[in-house]
Amino acid sequence: MGVVSTLRNRGFIYQTTHDEQELDHYFSTPRTYYVGFDPTADSLHVGSLVPIMAMAHLQAAGHRPIAIIGGGTARVGDPSGKTEMRKMLDDGTIDANELGIAEQLGRYLKIDGSAGLVRNNKDWLVPMGYIQFLRDVGVHFSVNRMLTAESVRSRLETGLSFIEFNYMLLQAYDFYVLLRDEGCTVQMGGQDQWGNIVAGIDLCRRMGLEEQAYGITFPLITNSSGAKFGKSEQGNIWLDASRTSPLDFYQFWRNVEDSDVRRFLLLFTFLPIDEIDDICRRNVNRGKEILGFEATRITHGSAFAHEAYATAVTRFGSADPNGEVPTTSEITSVAVKQSVSMPELTISSTDAQSLTWTQLLVKAELASSNSDARRLVRGGGARWDDHVIEDSESLVSSRFSSEDRFILRAGKKRFMAIRIAKC
Repeated sequence: MGVVSTLRNRGFIYQTTHDEQELDHYFSTPRTYYVGFDPTADSLHVGSLVPIMAMAHLQAAGHRPIAIIGGGTARVGDPSGKTEMRKMLDDGTIDANELGIAEQLGRYLKIDGSAGLVRNNKDWLVPMGYIQFLRDVGVHFSVNRMLTAESVRSRLETGLSFIEFNYMLLQAYDFYVLLRDEGCTVQMGGQDQWGNIVAGIDLCRRMGLEEQAYGITFPLITNSSGAKFGKSEQGNIWLDASRTSPLDFYQFWRNVEDSDVRRFLLLFTFLPIDEIDDICRRNVNRGKEILGFEATRITHGSAFAHEAYATAVTRFGSADPNGEVPTTSEITSVAVKQSVSMPELTISSTDAQSLTWTQLLVKAELASSNSDARRLVRGGGARWDDHVIEDSESLVSSRFSSEDRFILRAGKKRFMAIRIAKC
């Protein structure tokens, strides 16, 4: 099965510029694709996970993502899906927001400048003079055709500002720049971005780029009651742990309606479809726990996912008769029996540079001595998260960077959450 068929079967695809068979054939060799994220806040929320997860599926299949941070377009404001003009942000706020979003995207995608890229469209939009932009780009747009786009047409009755009317041109020019400079041939976005995506494909052709460009849109997600996805009584469910705690993040998924469980497992986890079907067939409440655990693990890491699960089970009970967590069940069962929160050791990123696994096991009081720690590693009883530690003298920093968090285990019943603090 091609990756486009996989995306369709998991519920990611709403509309495409070419038929599925043609797109599957096109993606049979490595391609470059992009999605844009305007920095209107310093964190993305769960509504952004649909494009992010689609990007991750494509990258896992060997394709190269470009995440566009809309530092330029955010200064204009996207009218798509809005009933009124967005609040205009000052340059300093936008610049600060860009940093938070770029960091978050790196949790889901490999962004190393080769396998995946982050670009900021302010780099080519801000320096471009208005007259030059009108002559080079605006000349290729028909106002009559722009008025038929849903993002424009839906706002005509309530009012559309001239600055917002220009947004389509700016997004179309992004596609042109990425195709010209990066060989990016596929743009993806929410279903309300269809007009902007088609305009970008048309602009690439009109400005002389001969390579065929493609577009894919994702459905806008609502729950089974028709309510906007990603909202709670407290407001948006954010990807930033300081805005929405990992426990609240877990509970958001744990509390979804029964009829949404399969759909959300398909969209927001990487579990195979047949496994998802089996989970939902056997125990839908267990499916909610697995959904909450997996979504939290992907966004916040294994340690936070286990802690959130343990806390939730302690407070509300488990849907599984054995109380087992989807992975590393030994840790969670111990955490549930001993306390609501896991014991934690904080070490500095500087110390981590010279700390071996032997020394860390002793420091975390999971081994009584260096020789005890080495015996534990030789016997296969030492792990970080779900990974066996094979070399007791290798450095902890070879696996982790600053501001990481993981669970260090000694056998089945002893564990410690390790947090590496940047300093």
